[in-house]
Amino acid sequence: FSDIFGDVFGDIFGGGRRQRASRGSDLRYNMDLTLEEAVRGVTKEIRIPTLDECDVCHGSGAKAGSSPATCPTCHGAGQVQMRQGFFTVQQACPTCQGRGKVIKDPCTKCHGHGRVERSKTLSVKIPAGVDTGDRIRLEGEGEAGEHGAPSGDLYVQVQVKAHKIFEREGNNLYCEVPINFAMAALGGEIEVPTLDGRVSLKIPAETQTGKMFRMRGRGVKSVRGGAQGDLMCRVVVETPVSLNEKQKQLLRDLEESFGGVSGE
Repeated sequence: FSDIFGDVFGDIFGGGRRQRASRGSDLRYNMDLTLEEAVRGVTKEIRIPTLDECDVCHGSGAKAGSSPATCPTCHGAGQVQMRQGFFTVQQACPTCQGRGKVIKDPCTKCHGHGRVERSKTLSVKIPAGVDTGDRIRLEGEGEAGEHGAPSGDLYVQVQVKAHKIFEREGNNLYCEVPINFAMAALGGEIEVPTLDGRVSLKIPAETQTGKMFRMRGRGVKSVRGGAQGDLMCRVVVETPVSLNEKQKQLLRDLEESFGGVSGE
């Protein structure tokens, strides 16, 4: 019952048990990746500013050779009793802020805080298949906790930059493939780009703009495992420009063969 009443009335009146030293704050780092890096995976070094444990006092805040003393106000309890009308309630000790200890001789480097500002370099392994919005957690690489409390975590937030050829939707990649109108009508074979180099794609006769061709296994492998995505190629039939007179005449002849009337 003491735990129940301690939790309930402690929450209401600010009392309860001695406050624990605060865990360090979590940090976030935004990492930009190319599509190739996101698909294949990469290891990158990052440099982050943080609060780290003081290497002189090892987080205690006390000068070397000394240690924090018992708080003279609460005698180490971390709480003091206050009378409010008919109630006697507990609240965090104003002298030690609920820790039960005070630092009489503070560390000369961190000035009693137990933490110092510094930058650190970390090597981050990005797994293959990550996408924008994915987070990678590095346990214990956040800010150091107060007075020896556990450190927070570092979260690396992934942002994949736009690619000049490919767009990604889930584990599939999409690209546009331009072809001339002769190939669209007669069919043929062209080379299309993939993340692993150029490959051949057969174009059947009478292909129209918007026709989609699926190249299986040419997409992205899921970071969570499973089958690899596909590459979806959308055909765009290009209208010829800058024609010479001979080419124009050939088109007129073709149009006439369809029963049309050619323009000048």
